[in-house]
Amino acid sequence: MKTTHPHLTDLKKAEKWLIIDADNKILGKIATRAAIILRGKDKPIFHPSVICGDNLIIINAEKVAVTGKKETDKEYVHYTGYPGGLRTKTLGKMRAEHPERILETAIKGMIPRNRLRKLILERLYVYAGTEHPHGPQNPQSITID
Repeated sequence: MKTTHPHLTDLKKAEKWLIIDADNKILGKIATRAAIILRGKDKPIFHPSVICGDNLIIINAEKVAVTGKKETDKEYVHYTGYPGGLRTKTLGKMRAEHPERILETAIKGMIPRNRLRKLILERLYVYAGTEHPHGPQNPQSITID
């Protein structure tokens, strides 16, 4: 059996636009499914050195659900680079200020840290509400359990 490498023409034909509604869906389940779709691991032409994933739109990011006490206990940590510059935000505060970043950081953590990471994440579009500007691309809806 021969190992094949996907060609650019095959990848362009197989590229789709998909949409996920995050309303009352668990954060981790959405993030894992999104990471698989963005990398293209659900396709038979997957190759780790090629971007063969689809474009993904996630709507209703502000309504994503979490289990347990994560709303108050989970912290997002950022260091500014200055002495005493360690900044932390809880998930509840992050939801109030930037609800899209909750899903973006969860998905970013599931993509391998390599040269393709930035290019893969450019195909991710997260919106807090139901409105998005990608209507002309005719995205197909995906359900998450």
